[in-house]
Amino acid sequence: MTTQTSGTDGVTTSGAPLTGERADLLDTLRKHRFFLTFPARDLTDEQAAATPTVSALCIGGLVKHVARTEASWAAFMQGDASALGGGDDEAGYTDHENSFRMLEGETLAGLLAEYARVAAATDALVATIDLDASTPLPPAPWFEPGARWTARRVLLHVVAETAQHAGHADILREAIDGAKSMG
Repeated sequence: MTTQTSGTDGVTTSGAPLTGERADLLDTLRKHRFFLTFPARDLTDEQAAATPTVSALCIGGLVKHVARTEASWAAFMQGDASALGGGDDEAGYTDHENSFRMLEGETLAGLLAEYARVAAATDALVATIDLDASTPLPPAPWFEPGARWTARRVLLHVVAETAQHAGHADILREAIDGAKSMG
């Protein structure tokens, strides 16, 4: 039986809450999404685009990158291996680098709204997808040739990616104005 979630609340359209593995995956992903976006609270667009450390990372760019990454992996879970895109060429590398930056015309509010949209779509997908379904990874130097990933493995990867960048965002925020996510 296939059910749909009604958004990011973890309740299916039948009114039943998600349970078990799906609930655990979503709960963990949502917590790390919070830790990624919390450092953006009360920032101006200029602060969100700032690179206050030796890194080229900025808080707005991290939100943008994680939203884009999550959307790509969600499409991959639905069988679209080309969604991982990028490519092993100069244009692909430039596109990837720009995914970490706030570009001209981008706002923190717009990036956060896009991330919320992506998160809601991923949450709905997790409620319905066969977690054992696998898709072949596209050829790329960073993937093992011929490898396939299940939806479950993809979700674990998205959780790890989100958590890693949440830590980056926390460090950046503290460098901007001393604000901390915890402590």
